[in-house]
Amino acid sequence: MKKTYKIDVDCANCADKMEKAASGTPGVKECSVSFMTLKMKVEFEEGADEAAVMKQVRENCKKVEDDCEVFI
Repeated sequence: MKKTYKIDVDCANCADKMEKAASGTPGVKECSVSFMTLKMKVEFEEGADEAAVMKQVRENCKKVEDDCEVFI
């Protein structure tokens, strides 16, 4: 399943950090973050609990860029 989320991030470098953090989260098959559109596209692994995975994605993103936001 693929979903798109609105994000708030200050720069392209920060968006890149968020993408890497989200991509390394268990349950995420693929992730892309666009600074230009302020959107994160996430493809989940088969059978993954979307809510639990996105909670962890948000926490992982906050670890690398504490002033970013993922609107779930």
